[in-house]
Amino acid sequence: MLVVSRNARGLDMPKLDPQLHLPRCPHCNVNNPNLAEVHRCETHDHSGQVLRRWRIYKCVNCGNLVTAWAMNFGQEAIQIFPETQSLDETIPERPRAYLHQAIESLHSPAGAVMLAASAVDSMLKLKGYKEGSLYTRIEQAAKDHLITAEMAKWAHDVRLDANDQRHADDNAQLPNAEDAKRCVDFAQALAQFMFVLPARVQSGIAEAGG
Repeated sequence: MLVVSRNARGLDMPKLDPQLHLPRCPHCNVNNPNLAEVHRCETHDHSGQVLRRWRIYKCVNCGNLVTAWAMNFGQEAIQIFPETQSLDETIPERPRAYLHQAIESLHSPAGAVMLAASAVDSMLKLKGYKEGSLYTRIEQAAKDHLITAEMAKWAHDVRLDANDQRHADDNAQLPNAEDAKRCVDFAQALAQFMFVLPARVQSGIAEAGG
């Protein structure tokens, strides 16, 4: 049973039990991960006053480690590392939905790549780039200085078109977990560059009275 309470930030946090109950693994995003304790310890600050109790967990699916601490074992976790990913609300609804699904599909690399590419496609269409292949639109966006030339090169390096190539060649290799993560990372960075940062800049100007 999932046992959670809310911390000071209003977020649901699991208890520091031998099994860490999270809805998804922060690494591979598998649903209802089996996160079993592999180690525990206690630490103090330099004055010896602030005590933290830690548990380290291993995801049975991906093998990566998740760390959490609380004031006492069995209490609500104060922090979990790495934190689960969240998407900024300034990203428009459609690409945000694709991105969310891509992140949740990282344990299924082929699906994650397709969803990341769909997120990029949706973002470009929202900016008026609707004609041609995904890469030609990315290159045009770079020529128009909507994105940087480095971002266009990054798009080629992560091979967002891998699914198109597989449709043409049944012998082509399926993407692996690293391929999927690179595609999702690019899509998230593009969303930050195209929507999140401009919104923050405008908010900062407004707050400064500009």
